[in-house]
Amino acid sequence: MELHDVWFVLIAVLWTGYFFLEGFDFGVGILTKLLARDRPEKRVLINTIGPVWDGNEVWLLTAGGATFAAFPEWYATLFSGFYLPLLIILVCLIVRGVAFEYRAKRPEENWQRNWETAIFWTSLIPAFLWGVAFGNIVRGVKIDQSFEYVGNFWDLLNPYAILGGLVTLTLFTFHGAVFTALKTVGDIRERARKLALVVGLVTAVLALVFLLWTQVDSGDGKSLVALVVAVVALVAALAANQAGREGWSFAFSGLTIVAAVAMLFLSLFPDVMPSSLNADWSLTVANASSSPYTLKIMTWCAAIATPIVLLYQSWTYWVFRKRIGTQHLAEAAH
Repeated sequence: MELHDVWFVLIAVLWTGYFFLEGFDFGVGILTKLLARDRPEKRVLINTIGPVWDGNEVWLLTAGGATFAAFPEWYATLFSGFYLPLLIILVCLIVRGVAFEYRAKRPEENWQRNWETAIFWTSLIPAFLWGVAFGNIVRGVKIDQSFEYVGNFWDLLNPYAILGGLVTLTLFTFHGAVFTALKTVGDIRERARKLALVVGLVTAVLALVFLLWTQVDSGDGKSLVALVVAVVALVAALAANQAGREGWSFAFSGLTIVAAVAMLFLSLFPDVMPSSLNADWSLTVANASSSPYTLKIMTWCAAIATPIVLLYQSWTYWVFRKRIGTQHLAEAAH
């Protein structure tokens, strides 16, 4: 296996990790409007991800940086062609981080309600747009012989990509509902389980259509295996949720995301960004990669740094592993 193939796999792993972790993160943000009935319950939801949300975003930064270093042509075409949706996502992530930090700085009702609204929308919009973006990457976009994107923003809003956006939106919301049931106690835990069932059934329908569409268009035997794993894992997550086994449900909902993302990258390889104008103009792992020397240095750096990051993030989740409820909230002091 060539080094550019290795880095394609590593970037796929980074995006998978990001969607697994930030998926429930976004889902909890969406649930602040759909599940929480009052301010204490919103505080509980936000507190479930409070210690980890910023660490989850490290996976996005690493995936973007790895793409820039390992596949500069892919990075340039992707970020220039998808400039507007990626800018919207970036603005949402910035506002979302500010909302988490500033929400409790003042006691006024309007102040806190406005920041909570910001958390909801800045969780929902990226959850949808990431599916749109990856749907377009897999489907193929208008790339010319110079490897430059020649389409426009509206070309990205095609039926396949929009369906992909709806899949990521509902799947992340389901993942977040399962995570909420795993991390809370009391009435909010029971309501999270009931909501997870409803959202999970909607997700199952949308995901099945999207994944079958992907398989028919660009799939092979390996992607078919990933599709089957994703479907089985989602069914298992729903069954475990109904049985009150939140840990297993969360593990299976995470496996659903892992298998679905793996299927997209398996359908994509060896392309990294197919051209819908001419297959010969597609960006591939070979023509979009950096030099072998650059990839070799990156591989050594990744081999040293990655285990450290994984150990530290795992330790963070272990420290904040206990369930919480409204009874655990400290009185706000202003």
